[in-house]
Amino acid sequence: MAVKWEWENATAGAVAGFATVAIMHPLDVVRTRFQVNDGRISNLPSYKNTPNAIFTIARSEGLRGLYAGFTPAVIGSSISWGLFFFFYSRAKKRYSGDEEDKLSPGHHLAAAAEAGALVSFFTNPVWVIKTRLQLQNPLHQTRQYSGVYDALRTITKEEGWTALYRGIWPSLLLQVSHGAIQFTAYEELRKLLVDFKSEKAKTKDVEVLNSLDYTFLGASSKVAAILFTYPVQVIRSRLQQRPNQDGVPRYADSFHVIKETARFEGLRGFYKGITANLLKNVPASAVTFVVYENVLKVFNLTRKKD
Repeated sequence: MAVKWEWENATAGAVAGFATVAIMHPLDVVRTRFQVNDGRISNLPSYKNTPNAIFTIARSEGLRGLYAGFTPAVIGSSISWGLFFFFYSRAKKRYSGDEEDKLSPGHHLAAAAEAGALVSFFTNPVWVIKTRLQLQNPLHQTRQYSGVYDALRTITKEEGWTALYRGIWPSLLLQVSHGAIQFTAYEELRKLLVDFKSEKAKTKDVEVLNSLDYTFLGASSKVAAILFTYPVQVIRSRLQQRPNQDGVPRYADSFHVIKETARFEGLRGFYKGITANLLKNVPASAVTFVVYENVLKVFNLTRKKD
């Protein structure tokens, strides 16, 4: 029964992840282009702000530009959310036994960090491909990837399979810290909200929460996580860029990114694209948790009938 419950968590997470990517992908493209543009790269267009970026990409590249990297984004998001909820639920069950309500913030933090680390190893190649497809534009001087398979084949042929793990260390830090902060905030706010609403309703049933509550919980927990971890996203994106024409990566490692960004752009450089990121991920997180919690409710009702 425990394994079945874990797969229900994975399924709910995967469905939720897919639903959010399809709606918010253009903002993801904009965010990635802002993140890597340090003002010194000639083959990347410059945008004034998020609305200008969307308008410019739509005008010069069409819908294809706004949805560049959509396939790996869908695959990566669905797999990431599915695996994250799967590993997260397993970790919580291992820490708590059958008394999940007694988990401490430290337990939630450890469970989310554990899940995030495992997800990073499985999904990093997908994010490398997504980043590179999103950065392709009419100014590119090298042959563009025609799609996911061509990107995978070209990367492994020209750079070796290790290139698929470019940015793995900031990715690990990001997954562990971002997931840990978001899920700890989510769980703790959820407890407070359940207690508050249960006290008013004179019941201890978690079903007192509704979709509006999950919207608030998903959005607020995401804002907290983004503000703390966004610089790591910038570092990862810059590492995952396609190498220059001579085959040499623009940045050697995470320390090189930090040094160059701080030198030429200051603190502001580590928060490039954060507006698009907030616009994309805060409502996306809200939708994800609403879908996730409601899918779980469906599973619970089905199990009770059985």
